[in-house]
Amino acid sequence: MANVFFTPHKVIVGEGALKESQASLCSLGKKALIVTSGSMVRGGVLEKLKESLRAGGCDCAVFTDITGEPSDQMVEAGAAIYRAEGCDFLIGVGGGSPIDAMKAIAMVVCLGGSINDYYGKVITEPLPPFCAIPSTAGTGSEATQFTIINNTVDNIKMLLKGPSLMPTLAVVDPALSVTTPPKVTAFTGLDALCHAVEAYTSKKAFPLADTMALSAVRRIFASLRRCYEQGDDLAARADMAQAALEAGMAFNNSSVTIIHGMSRPIGALFHVPHGLSNAMLIKPCLTFALPGCFDRFAVLAKEIGVWKEGMSEQEGAEAFLAAVEALCEALQIPSCKEYGLDQEAFFAAIPKMAADAQASGSPANTRRAPSVEEMEALYRTLF
Repeated sequence: MANVFFTPHKVIVGEGALKESQASLCSLGKKALIVTSGSMVRGGVLEKLKESLRAGGCDCAVFTDITGEPSDQMVEAGAAIYRAEGCDFLIGVGGGSPIDAMKAIAMVVCLGGSINDYYGKVITEPLPPFCAIPSTAGTGSEATQFTIINNTVDNIKMLLKGPSLMPTLAVVDPALSVTTPPKVTAFTGLDALCHAVEAYTSKKAFPLADTMALSAVRRIFASLRRCYEQGDDLAARADMAQAALEAGMAFNNSSVTIIHGMSRPIGALFHVPHGLSNAMLIKPCLTFALPGCFDRFAVLAKEIGVWKEGMSEQEGAEAFLAAVEALCEALQIPSCKEYGLDQEAFFAAIPKMAADAQASGSPANTRRAPSVEEMEALYRTLF
């Protein structure tokens, strides 16, 4: 069976990538809409990017109102600026939220209507050129044909997809992540781990995507804790930046499974950061998924060095899960209760969360695919 492997049209990766990207950026158009957040302004990254564009002969407008995970309202506001300023390409710089918002803005300015109109559709129409410049190592949005937007009308997190959402250019510079706070480093890094593990154990997995997933898992176990404990370790940051890129390429082509399917509704209803809601779900979801492919989880155990001679595939799979749990503990991942979620409100929302998770399609990619009732039971284990 043949498989199609999608990647960004061009990737510039490594220390100094932002500086090296000037010509590539300015080849995309004459005036960019830069979609970003306040942290990129305060950290000086926005000004460096603007200077680079000016030196290359490009103009730009700036939309900095990405506050938290992107919503339909933010997308509409950004699209209005793009139109008013006469922009012809876009740059998303920051975490996954600005990059996801940028993709959605590109859709709205080209296709019209509300971003909510495109839920459930595959986007194939040509969009304006756009560049993704991640400042965190986690979401992999710089390498995917997906964007996740909060629909504030129906109170759901929409997974929007299509080959047109693949960035024209991805610029992955690990230096941009050095100032990422430890908690954000942990949450985004575990998001990347989920991408890689879910892609490798997905029903849609295939060898080329597997190569990316396995490399990402190795790098994350080697470097995420170092990044968390010593944020200025540039070698570890570079390893994690590449891991996030690889994990993004992996799940872009093999898809995610039960963790992401169940995670999105938690974020939509309780505003838990995406990487954290993934981390909260890792143990129960992987415990459920393990019997569907002990062999593949055992390979992951070998990749990170926790496989021991004489282990069965089940024992190897369980060793991998134990290593994931230990990593979460080292990164001080809070439980739902420790994070301050209200148990009564959470339990009341379980039927909607399980139904929304199932409707997303992601849980069905799990080799042991869960029913709605089984996901309801898994949600209840979080308290």
